[in-house]
Amino acid sequence: MRIALLQLDPTVGALDANAARIEAAVRAIGSRADLCVTPEMALTGYPPRDLLLMPGFVARCREVADRLAASLATAPGVLLGMPVPSGVEAGRPLLNAAVHLRAGTVGESFAKTLLPTYDVFDEDRYFEPGRAVGALAVGERRVAVSICEDVWNDPDVWTTRRYGGDPVAALRDLATPVMVNMSASPYAQGKLAQRERLLAHLARKYGVWALYANQVGANDDLVFDGRSLAFAPDGTCVARGAAFAEDTVIVDTSSPVRAVVPDETPVEAEVFAALVLGVRDYARKCGFRDALLGLSGGIDSALTAVIAVEALGREHVTGVLMPSPYSSQGSVADAETLAATLGIRTQTLPIAPVMTAYDGVLAGPFAGLAPDVTEENLQARIRGALLMALSNKTGALLLTTGNKSELATGYCTLYGDMNGALAVIADVYKTLVYRVARWVNRGGVVIPEATITKAPSAELRPNQTDQDSLPPYDVLDAILEGHVERCLDGAALVEEGFDGEVVRQVLRLVRISEFKRKQAAPVLKVTSRAFGTGWRMPIARA
Repeated sequence: MRIALLQLDPTVGALDANAARIEAAVRAIGSRADLCVTPEMALTGYPPRDLLLMPGFVARCREVADRLAASLATAPGVLLGMPVPSGVEAGRPLLNAAVHLRAGTVGESFAKTLLPTYDVFDEDRYFEPGRAVGALAVGERRVAVSICEDVWNDPDVWTTRRYGGDPVAALRDLATPVMVNMSASPYAQGKLAQRERLLAHLARKYGVWALYANQVGANDDLVFDGRSLAFAPDGTCVARGAAFAEDTVIVDTSSPVRAVVPDETPVEAEVFAALVLGVRDYARKCGFRDALLGLSGGIDSALTAVIAVEALGREHVTGVLMPSPYSSQGSVADAETLAATLGIRTQTLPIAPVMTAYDGVLAGPFAGLAPDVTEENLQARIRGALLMALSNKTGALLLTTGNKSELATGYCTLYGDMNGALAVIADVYKTLVYRVARWVNRGGVVIPEATITKAPSAELRPNQTDQDSLPPYDVLDAILEGHVERCLDGAALVEEGFDGEVVRQVLRLVRISEFKRKQAAPVLKVTSRAFGTGWRMPIARA
């Protein structure tokens, strides 16, 4: 049997465009496959979120699926991911389904059984669960059909399971030689190895070909890495789709088993590729051609600029230098050198006159009060206002440049350096920012060496450094990783060996900065838990 895994990049809600993308991929395969398999919810794009609450949208899904089936009447059968009515009187109105397009019609459907409600997922809001993995007849053979989460609850793999049942266990009774899994699994560091271990185990356990078709591309804050997979019944990985790009993987289950080379991409390269795709798709799907960002001479804005150029092209990126009286000549020179190396346009807007104007307006209310962080934040807000003005006037996408360490601790200014439509590196800890910058420079200097080696500073007052307010970044990031991604409280972090006072300081900063994160731009997710849809902390809490 020959099965084609269609690794596609759909746009959420673009039903006609997504159908055209699917049709083109199927026609390109021709007679080389007996069955084509799309990712989960490929017709709508994943995640469609509250579009699913609109009856007219769901009805259009069926209309478009009917037209797609008719246009592919002479093509191989297609397993299409889409929502379908659940038909129940009590419960959610929809199923997250795979429908079989064959001979010009929309045929039988298979429903997702396990509906995730953790991290960025909220499927129980929309869908009624299916009962178990079913089997599709492909000629005289049968293929078991599962959808994403259905394969993630094997009792041999997970010591603690989220669900009571394991729908894939039905494979024992289905007696099928092949299981396909239609997935929309977002990228996170280490996720590929986790998927491969799971699928290899399932292939061996049930003696089946385990085939996995994953979505690629970015939708809002989520980046999907593709890397569709095929495992032979002995657990050998025989195919792997491209990373962060559309691809088609054709698997012939009658061919000799040949293992593919393990993916040993460095995490720095993975993260960079994910962020580039995130920026490119966010701009393309939201209708932007150009982007702009503030260039401070610091490492965060430098890395963001490199990502933007890789995603959009140098001719579509503008760097804005906004020096103040506290900006060092070195930082200005580093920003200019970076811009020249990247070949991007720059604008220089000194903010000293605006600072003076603010001082004059506020002289009365501030009389007798010593300068403090208020004046520092005004500098950031002046810069933010200038960037927003340029964005409004030119229609360019404004990218924010803060990292995860800063967003976690509130070391950023609301309505200032947080301004923008997309937070590119806000799920990248500062220590990883340095590592990715070094990776960028692996073949020659792109980011100036001084930008990487100098002490990080917001340069909002004389001789300021980040470590005036924060612990060293290696300590800070380790504490944040434990708290944010592993959900450890203060006592657990102290048990891991961190200083109690430092832990209390860091967790207090995280807690009191929640109101800022609620107003932050969408954050491109590259870790297991990013600030955004997967972080649901209350603002007012003890």
